[in-house]
Amino acid sequence: MLQQAQEQAKDGMDKALERLQKELSRVRAGRANPGVLDDVKIDSYGTQMPLKQVATVTAPDARLLVVKAFDRNTIPAIERAINNSQLGLNASSDGIVVRVPIPALTEERRKGLTKQVQGHGEDAKIAVRQARREANDVLKQGEKDKDISEDDLKRGLEKIQVMTDDLVKVVEGIVEKKAKEILDG
Repeated sequence: MLQQAQEQAKDGMDKALERLQKELSRVRAGRANPGVLDDVKIDSYGTQMPLKQVATVTAPDARLLVVKAFDRNTIPAIERAINNSQLGLNASSDGIVVRVPIPALTEERRKGLTKQVQGHGEDAKIAVRQARREANDVLKQGEKDKDISEDDLKRGLEKIQVMTDDLVKVVEGIVEKKAKEILDG
């Protein structure tokens, strides 16, 4: 019962951390990051497809993304999709590749992105605490059903709290690092 609750808590907390890292990879930090285009969908042959399925995205330098389509016929659709996305990017193509210059961030935009990053961090902390709450409920139910002793319940709750505290520190560190990266640009 203790092991099950700890594994449940760890699993939920790990998922929260993965989700945070995925969300933060999409935040544009003034530096070219191929992850910025992960949510762009391309209208290719009558279906909506993720950009990753029709092209490769690379960052040859800090201010440029290069999108190389697997099929040259999709280049106009890729360019249109990037320009129509809500990312504030202007793609242009030469018929072979699509170039996406990354504009420098204004101070105001940097502060806005920092708040967005902190919001993602808060969401991750909430998810971590929810995982703790669910694991604690499993332990309390086990004690109520006489599957575990009161001492085991106390030990289990303490271990899960330590896991929670450690992961919250990790989340805060990741958020702080990303915010510094945005502000320093």
